[in-house]
This record gives sequence, structure tokens and C-alpha cells, in this order.
Amino acid sequence: MSPADPPEPPLDPRTHPYRGDIAADFLEGKVQSESFVAGRERRLGAAQSAVMTKPVTANSVEGVLQASELLFGEAFTVYDESQGWAWGQCGHDGYVGYVAAADLYDNLAQPTHWVTAVRSLVFPDPKGEYPAMMSVSMRSCVSLDNEEGDYARLASGGWMFRSHLAPVGETRTDFIATAQIFTRVPYLWGGRGGLGIDCSGLVQVPLAAAGISVPRDSDQQADAVGEDIEVPEDVSDLRPGDILFFPGHVGFYLGSGAFLHASSFGMMVATHTLAEVLERIDERHGTGITRVRRVKAAG
Repeated sequence: MSPADPPEPPLDPRTHPYRGDIAADFLEGKVQSESFVAGRERRLGAAQSAVMTKPVTANSVEGVLQASELLFGEAFTVYDESQGWAWGQCGHDGYVGYVAAADLYDNLAQPTHWVTAVRSLVFPDPKGEYPAMMSVSMRSCVSLDNEEGDYARLASGGWMFRSHLAPVGETRTDFIATAQIFTRVPYLWGGRGGLGIDCSGLVQVPLAAAGISVPRDSDQQADAVGEDIEVPEDVSDLRPGDILFFPGHVGFYLGSGAFLHASSFGMMVATHTLAEVLERIDERHGTGITRVRRVKAAG
């Protein structure tokens, strides 16, 4: 690099596990840190667990936020553990954060299936007649070891309705139809469907179900998802399935002036007219649609 060349921007800490005191071994030579360590892969053994920006302690200050959410059976590579919190990287999208260490297990079997329903119950019996043990959400990962009638037994314990599961690698290509079944699910900042879902989660999860891996946050998605389309002067030129980006917000255009999104305005997933969304965005940010991305379904 010549003296005139601008310095390279630092690696995004949201997707690269490094801190001043510790970093992943594969980042040695790329970032500054006191030590570099190999990670230990674990899987989530709870229905869901928040991925936090900082560990939550008795002395936590304002600004410690939920950044994302791990779902049952998803992998998480741990690089550091302290005071009940594991710091590491999500296996499904590379997001970095802190997860409650007690929710992570090193003895869960490799997943064989994923949950296709928005929410499904784990029962102690193969008929679903007894009180449920747990409720898991779409994209949760499970390993099956037996089937009996309409139910499948999990290697981790309990039974699930077999029709709510699909083999790992099988997809649901109509991501708009998948997104629409989240309608009225509560809005949750950082949620991916466990306790609730946020706007970028509503884009990420249905696309993952379609076999399309995308980043976690809306600004990352705006640079990575599908094909970049010029923002049209007339919204009638938009196509159903287009992903529309605004400052700090994202959602799906459904056609006929309808827009599906996880909205903090109504605190749930809902379909609104694009016109009213544009009006609210303009009042808040003084702008409209900033990016349009167009995705072709995988397969």
C-alpha cells in the first residue's frame, strides 16, 4: 500500500469476533488484540435466547441491547465465557454477541430437521395429549431419532408433530408466503421469531427458509440481498417480492400498494399500505425508500 492509499476500513465487529482483549484465532494478523483463541462450538438448548451487545450484569448501563436471537439447536461458537455470559459468533449468520452460557450445550446432536411452522410445541408423549414441555419457532433445529404415528421423537427429548418439520436442506421457496404467516407475531427488537421478530428478522428468516442466507441487520441486507434495483420514481414500478429499505427499516412489497413488515408502530408484523408507511418515514426521517433489492427464490 502506497502512502497515498487510504487505510482499509476496520472489520465489522458485528460479524468478526474480536475485542481488545481476545479474538478468534482466524483473525490473527487482521485485527489488534491481546490474545487469539480457537472457538468451541455449542448449540442452544433453550427455546430461544437473546444475543446481547454486552453481557447483562447488576452494573449494566443503558445501551445494553438485544442485537439478535438464537433459536433452539442453532450453533454458537464460544470464544470467551465470564460471569454467566458466553461471547462468540452465531453459526447461522456469523453475528457476534453475548448469550447466556447456561442456555448453551455441547452435547446436542447434529440437527437433522428444522421447524417449518411459525411455532410448534414439544410434548412429553407421542400424541400431544400432555402439557407441552417447550415451544419452538421457525428455523429452530432438531435431531430426530424415532417416529410414532404423526409424531417424531427428538434426540434431545420430547415429541413434535412430524408435519411441522422438514429435513435439513429442504426449503420453502415462496419466501413471501412464509413471511405472511408471521402476521400478528409481536414486534421485538433483535427478535427472529422466538419471543417476537423485528423488521430485518422478518426478512432473514423467510429467506433462510427458502435456502437464501442473508445477513442479520437491515444495513447489511441492503448491500447483500439479491440484486440492487434502482429506486423507481413511481412505486407502481415495484414488483411483488421486492425488498424495500428505509432508514433503519426494511420489509416486503406485496404488490397493489401493500407492504408487509415487522412494525414498531403497531408492535407486530402487519400489512400496511406503502403510502402510509412512506408518510410515517418521511415525517420521521425526511426521506422515502432508500434501496430496493430483488430476490429470485433459490431452486
